[in-house]
Amino acid sequence: MLTLHYMLCNLIFGLLIHFSSVQFQIQEVPGDNIIGVWMNEEKNEQIEIFKSDNKYYGKLILSKSLFEKDGNTLRRDEKNPDDKAKSRTLFNAVILSHFDYEAGEWLNGELYDPRSGKTYSSFMKMRQEKLEIRSYVGISLFGRTTVWRRAD
Repeated sequence: MLTLHYMLCNLIFGLLIHFSSVQFQIQEVPGDNIIGVWMNEEKNEQIEIFKSDNKYYGKLILSKSLFEKDGNTLRRDEKNPDDKAKSRTLFNAVILSHFDYEAGEWLNGELYDPRSGKTYSSFMKMRQEKLEIRSYVGISLFGRTTVWRRAD
């Protein structure tokens, strides 16, 4: 009788440990709420934000400017100052890179503008399901904020 009681206690204890570890694994990392597809302020581009090696990135997945005038040929990243990158297509080009999540903000990242070929220092914040991206040269005082919304 004591052995059966002992086995039952071990089983219950084991199940409790298992379910608590599963619940712990399911808990979302706060910075991950930025992951998903976003529409830029002009509503003409969609960017997919993803996480890799604890940093956040965004790649261009939909835009009217992804194709040449023929409507079939993917445009190249011709304005990129890196000669190696000029031959890549703009489709899936990483335009947000190296953001760290810290205390409710994504910091120390960069935003690449394929229209100009320029890269800006950036940080991001979420405000009421909108993503505010501040991009700048030098200090953030001399910059611009754009607001993105989640794509439907």
